[in-house]
Amino acid sequence: MTSSGSVRAFDADEGWGVIDGPDVPGGCWVHFSALEMEGFRSLEPGQRVTFRAEAARQDGFAFRATKVWTGAEEPPDQPRTRGASVAYSSTLTLTFDEPDAPRP
Repeated sequence: MTSSGSVRAFDADEGWGVIDGPDVPGGCWVHFSALEMEGFRSLEPGQRVTFRAEAARQDGFAFRATKVWTGAEEPPDQPRTRGASVAYSSTLTLTFDEPDAPRP
Protein backbone atom coordinates (compact mmCIF):
# COMPACT_ATOMS: atom_id res chain seq x y z
CA MET A 1 0.00 0.00 0.00
CA THR A 2 1.14 3.58 -0.68
CA SER A 3 0.30 6.14 2.01
CA SER A 4 1.13 9.64 3.18
CA GLY A 5 2.01 10.53 6.72
CA SER A 6 4.36 12.33 9.03
CA VAL A 7 7.39 11.24 10.99
CA ARG A 8 6.62 10.74 14.67
CA ALA A 9 10.23 10.02 15.64
CA PHE A 10 13.50 8.97 14.01
CA ASP A 11 16.75 8.07 15.77
CA ALA A 12 19.54 8.64 13.24
CA ASP A 13 22.11 6.95 15.51
CA GLU A 14 20.05 3.74 15.66
CA GLY A 15 18.75 4.08 12.09
CA TRP A 16 15.03 3.63 12.69
CA GLY A 17 11.88 5.50 13.56
CA VAL A 18 8.10 5.65 13.32
CA ILE A 19 5.77 7.15 10.71
CA ASP A 20 2.13 7.96 11.50
CA GLY A 21 -0.59 7.94 8.87
CA PRO A 22 -4.26 7.07 8.45
CA ASP A 23 -3.47 3.73 6.78
CA VAL A 24 -1.12 2.54 9.55
CA PRO A 25 -2.98 2.70 12.88
CA GLY A 26 -0.53 2.71 15.76
CA GLY A 27 2.35 3.77 13.52
CA CYS A 28 4.65 2.24 10.96
CA TRP A 29 8.20 1.17 11.83
CA VAL A 30 10.80 2.48 9.36
CA HIS A 31 14.48 1.56 8.92
CA PHE A 32 16.95 3.90 7.23
CA SER A 33 17.47 1.33 4.45
CA ALA A 34 13.87 2.02 3.26
CA LEU A 35 14.59 5.75 2.77
CA GLU A 36 14.95 6.71 -0.89
CA MET A 37 17.17 9.78 -0.78
CA GLU A 38 20.67 10.89 -1.61
CA GLY A 39 23.41 11.16 1.02
CA PHE A 40 22.87 10.46 4.70
CA ARG A 41 19.44 8.85 5.07
CA SER A 42 17.52 10.30 7.99
CA LEU A 43 14.11 11.78 8.80
CA GLU A 44 13.00 14.62 11.09
CA PRO A 45 9.99 14.55 13.46
CA GLY A 46 7.02 16.24 11.81
CA GLN A 47 8.42 15.77 8.29
CA ARG A 48 5.79 14.82 5.68
CA VAL A 49 6.58 11.63 3.74
CA THR A 50 5.01 9.24 1.28
CA PHE A 51 5.66 5.58 1.91
CA ARG A 52 4.87 2.01 1.03
CA ALA A 53 4.18 -0.30 3.94
CA GLU A 54 3.46 -3.94 4.61
CA ALA A 55 1.67 -5.63 7.46
CA ALA A 56 4.40 -7.10 9.66
CA ARG A 57 5.25 -7.47 13.34
CA GLN A 58 8.27 -5.21 13.85
CA ASP A 59 9.39 -3.98 17.29
CA GLY A 60 5.80 -3.75 18.57
CA PHE A 61 4.35 -2.15 15.42
CA ALA A 62 1.87 -3.83 13.07
CA PHE A 63 3.35 -2.20 9.95
CA ARG A 64 6.83 -1.86 8.44
CA ALA A 65 7.79 0.67 5.75
CA THR A 66 9.36 -0.84 2.65
CA LYS A 67 10.02 2.45 0.80
CA VAL A 68 9.88 6.08 1.98
CA TRP A 69 10.37 9.27 -0.03
CA THR A 70 9.89 13.00 0.50
CA GLY A 71 9.40 14.35 -3.03
CA ALA A 72 6.20 14.69 -5.05
CA GLU A 73 7.00 11.73 -7.29
CA GLU A 74 7.94 8.22 -6.26
CA PRO A 75 11.57 7.49 -7.12
CA PRO A 76 12.16 4.36 -9.21
CA ASP A 77 12.89 1.18 -7.28
CA GLN A 78 16.61 0.59 -6.89
CA PRO A 79 17.88 -2.95 -7.17
CA ARG A 80 19.10 -4.18 -3.81
CA THR A 81 22.36 -6.05 -4.03
CA ARG A 82 23.69 -8.51 -1.55
CA GLY A 83 27.33 -9.05 -0.85
CA ALA A 84 30.16 -6.56 -1.04
CA SER A 85 29.27 -2.93 -0.53
CA VAL A 86 30.88 -0.15 -2.50
CA ALA A 87 30.20 2.23 0.37
CA TYR A 88 32.64 0.79 2.86
CA SER A 89 35.57 -1.56 2.95
CA SER A 90 38.18 -2.47 5.50
CA THR A 91 41.15 -4.75 5.93
CA LEU A 92 42.98 -6.16 8.90
CA THR A 93 46.61 -7.28 8.93
CA LEU A 94 48.02 -9.14 11.91
CA THR A 95 51.78 -9.32 12.37
CA PHE A 96 53.30 -11.37 15.16
CA ASP A 97 56.75 -10.91 16.62
CA GLU A 98 59.04 -13.89 16.63
CA PRO A 99 58.94 -15.69 19.98
CA ASP A 100 61.85 -15.00 22.30
CA ALA A 101 64.68 -17.51 22.25
CA PRO A 102 64.52 -20.07 25.05
CA ARG A 103 66.32 -18.94 28.21
CA PRO A 104 68.98 -21.09 29.80
